[in-house]
Amino acid sequence: MSATYDVLGVGNAIVDTLSRAEDDQLVAAGLHKGAMQLVDEARAAEIYAAMGPTTVMSGGSAANTLVGVAGFGLAAAFIGKVKDDDAGREFAHDIRKAGVAFDTPVAADGAATARCLILVTPDGQRTMNTFLGACQALGPEDIDEALVRSSKILYLEGYLWDPPAAKEAFLKAAKASRAAGNRVALSLSDAFCVDRYRGEFLGLVRDGLVDILFANESELHSLYETADFATAAKALGAEANLLGVVTRSEKGVVVVEGKKCVTVPAYPVTEVVDTTGAGDLFAAGFLAGLARGALYEGAGSLGALAAAEIIAHVGARPQKDLLQLARDHGLLA
Repeated sequence: MSATYDVLGVGNAIVDTLSRAEDDQLVAAGLHKGAMQLVDEARAAEIYAAMGPTTVMSGGSAANTLVGVAGFGLAAAFIGKVKDDDAGREFAHDIRKAGVAFDTPVAADGAATARCLILVTPDGQRTMNTFLGACQALGPEDIDEALVRSSKILYLEGYLWDPPAAKEAFLKAAKASRAAGNRVALSLSDAFCVDRYRGEFLGLVRDGLVDILFANESELHSLYETADFATAAKALGAEANLLGVVTRSEKGVVVVEGKKCVTVPAYPVTEVVDTTGAGDLFAAGFLAGLARGALYEGAGSLGALAAAEIIAHVGARPQKDLLQLARDHGLLA
């Protein structure tokens, strides 16, 4: 079957609410700076009540990545669950307007569309508090196997490992993609997420269900339970048939495949405004590069460029034309 989409993502469909906050506010609220924690509806309401002026926009890790992939001019699709409510309709409108195919049946009842309350400190770091809501209704019945088979790359977010039904959907999609001979990419999502599921994530890699792994430095350290980057990178390279892609903020990115190690520098930014979505958009650029047949250096540069665009403004969706930006920097013709 010829590929219909370059990248298909499966993830949590979330509407983000962002607000500025000081470090002492995070401490007072008992929040782990820079991490994502799951909250129930009551806790979400409590955090929201304490927030200052807010900005509301569609988000979700894999969804952000697919919007970036589409922004680079590739064919992108997304599977995620929303409720038939105002937030759900806004999410669907936004992702389709960005050029991403989104046809997952909505939930007619049950919990509201998911939302993430994001507190951004003066250093640009984001602390996320996620009420999963309707995301927890995503199940294997929402995975269109024909769609999975016809997509060159399947991209999965580690956050899916939290809701049991979503985990089943994750596994169904990964198995269908691998059976079709396509590539499966996994983003580890968050160091605390890795802490919860370290053995299972390593099992996915070692069982051959995942062949591209995205992580940031803290997630990699958590995965291999070491504070030494060189040790963790060596362990990553020892995984059979795996392409490891590790972002290191201003230090750039390291791409590891067996004994091969490629370092790609970060793009400089004048000011880090908000790091929300930096990893998501890096993955978008890297996957877009792979889908276009770029070498790891070229794919890494596209990812670094997209990440630099995102951290220069509030929110996890691009404000510039990524394809034109890449052309302006000589990365694409």
